[in-house]
Amino acid sequence: MESILPVAIGAGMGLIGAVFGSWFTARRQDRMWLREQKLKAGVGFNTAVSQLIDYLRETQLSDDGAGGNELAGRMQEARSALYLLCADDTVALADALARRVWSSRPSEGRDERRAEYRETLDLLRRFTRQLRQEIART
Repeated sequence: MESILPVAIGAGMGLIGAVFGSWFTARRQDRMWLREQKLKAGVGFNTAVSQLIDYLRETQLSDDGAGGNELAGRMQEARSALYLLCADDTVALADALARRVWSSRPSEGRDERRAEYRETLDLLRRFTRQLRQEIART
């Protein structure tokens, strides 16, 4: 009887270790999955926004049909993913950036266009920094 007690205690400790190890592994995998999803959504959003900014510098949305509208659709799809995955600060910057891009229109004045473009790029950089920080914390 004396030899069964240490074996039972050892087996119980081993079982507890296996349970905690499985839990920690599952939690780590969940965090990695969330980080990957945030990264994919952020890359998709940044890419679509950048392309849409360049597109809108020269033309207005819907002027040539699918080109601008397709970019806008990709931006909206990625923004929806950000809504589901990211914190409020990141979502707020994504919203501000999307609104800024939507309001971008060709302007007559070259200086005005440059200033608007610089402000939009600055907002894009702020969003990217915020997303990068959020991904690092995940």
